[in-house]
Amino acid sequence: MPPITDLVQIRRLGEQKRAENLRFRAHIKSHVFVERQFRKAALETESQIDCQDCGECCRVGEVEITERDVAKLGRFLGMTEKQFMEKHTALDENGLTILRRVPSADGVLGCEFLSGNECTVYEARPANCERFPHVVRGAGSIQSRMWEFVDRATYCPIVYNWMEKIKGLTKFRAGIKGN
Repeated sequence: MPPITDLVQIRRLGEQKRAENLRFRAHIKSHVFVERQFRKAALETESQIDCQDCGECCRVGEVEITERDVAKLGRFLGMTEKQFMEKHTALDENGLTILRRVPSADGVLGCEFLSGNECTVYEARPANCERFPHVVRGAGSIQSRMWEFVDRATYCPIVYNWMEKIKGLTKFRAGIKGN
């Protein structure tokens, strides 16, 4: 069956399955699984969906950036790190440095480097963006990153389809509490 990529459908299904996905997250964290099967499913899912056709993560999420990201982006844009920080970053509610967000044509905040569905700094994008949605590449085990995926399943076609795939791999039964 082909993956679901329609963003309206992803949002609707992700929200409908939020409680189920929270139970699945607890299921994953309370059982021992061979992570290799999760990574294989993630690679298969990522190969079926071109995230550059979507860009929803750039509209929905905030991107925390590191000093290394600032240096790379500054070089790419031909400015000093200080200039880049002043022009292209902000602080989130926790005081972390993030890429500045600006309203799009429809008034929705998104990454200022997003144009349509394309990243205008793609070649120098932050490491956080490069690893997104963090199902294949991310810090820690997949089980330790499961908290991120419940929300991401409401806007990211890769995460939504991957979670549905690994529910089958783990024999998780959606209607049964305490799997």
